[in-house]
Amino acid sequence: MSKIKDKVVVIMGASSGIGEATTKKLAQEGARLVIAARREDRLKSLVESLPNVEISFLVADVTNKEKVQAVVDFAVEKYGRVDVMYNNAGVMPLALLSENRFDEWRQMLEINIMGVLNGIAAALPIMKKQQSGHIITTDSVAGHIVMPTAAVYCGTKFAVRAIMEGLRQEEHENNIRTTMISPGAVDTELPKSFNDPQMVEMLKETASIEGFGLRPEDIADAVAYAINTPESVAINEILIRPTKQSM
Repeated sequence: MSKIKDKVVVIMGASSGIGEATTKKLAQEGARLVIAARREDRLKSLVESLPNVEISFLVADVTNKEKVQAVVDFAVEKYGRVDVMYNNAGVMPLALLSENRFDEWRQMLEINIMGVLNGIAAALPIMKKQQSGHIITTDSVAGHIVMPTAAVYCGTKFAVRAIMEGLRQEEHENNIRTTMISPGAVDTELPKSFNDPQMVEMLKETASIEGFGLRPEDIADAVAYAINTPESVAINEILIRPTKQSM
């Protein structure tokens, strides 16, 4: 029997890509889901595509800590607990540092780092009270290596690794598990945050390589695997690349 069944799972950034695929995967496994993202129409459509599933949605921007807290509070009010908090929202505009894209830098810091911290801050009190819980975050291969045009993005993902390792060390005695999912190239809407024409063109060339990118469902399977392990087992990190990816 799946250990996911009846677990209360909150998924931030659930409206597309990895978040959408994970919502569908955990729904199949019988989880009780509370999902959130900025796009209400996408959330509503996703919920409607999952009949006979215990699922609710709220509109929330992860950079707004009150909105993130409201999502967790809703889950606690409805179910009395939160078993899993999945911080999945992220953006990846790429460009050389010399282009001084201050607005993009700030956006990455707010979503990729503060969004994760807001999720942790919202979920941690209830998990400590329960003396159990699982906080999962989508990191990236870019949290392990640095590439030209991706310095700030990589910086945000390196920061998330540090934050999640600190969380693990601080909360392991409270029986709170932590997992970082670090994907390589995945076929999602994330590259739509590219504003640099050269980066867009590079993406098109990469996408034309048959079988290069991972599917969002591949990452959803990794999330489900981490959740489905026994409470005494903490899968702290899963690094998952396409077979054909070199970096």
